[in-house]
Amino acid sequence: MFDLNHIFQVILFILPAYFANSLPVLLGGGPPMDFQKNFIDGKRFFGDGKTWQGFFAGTSIGWLIGIIYCFTLPNSFLNFYQEPLFYLSLGILSGVGALTGDAFGSFIKRRLDIDKGAPFFLIDQLPFLYITLLILWFFGLSIINLYDILWLTVLTYLVHRVANIIANKFGWKRVPW
Repeated sequence: MFDLNHIFQVILFILPAYFANSLPVLLGGGPPMDFQKNFIDGKRFFGDGKTWQGFFAGTSIGWLIGIIYCFTLPNSFLNFYQEPLFYLSLGILSGVGALTGDAFGSFIKRRLDIDKGAPFFLIDQLPFLYITLLILWFFGLSIINLYDILWLTVLTYLVHRVANIIANKFGWKRVPW
């Protein structure tokens, strides 16, 4: 059955990861996470596009959203949990998951000799979602089911595409994918 309240809860559930994944575009930079070191195949782990500054900025925005949830959701009809620790954990783990998933996508692209900034269908859009969901599930924080994962996959792909086109138009990203 179609439950609009559940759909809003799932969107709120994944929102910290969405923001965490997008913020490094604006606040990234600095030393690369891989310290310019190569993997055993002789290729960079992630490349210059994955930086510690971006990782911590993205993780911080996830945590900040968790804090906002602590103060707003328990008194809302969209509440999907009662304990503040749940929302704080959701925020920080979503941030870490999103940025780890994004770095994993870069790791795969480097192994396949796909240049930084070059498009790679689905690997550019979805690892941050799946790694986040896996981490949240591992820590017992998941509120979603398989059906939710399927529609979140489609939603995430579409939101990612639109957000990147907008970021490119504003000059925040070099490429629109």
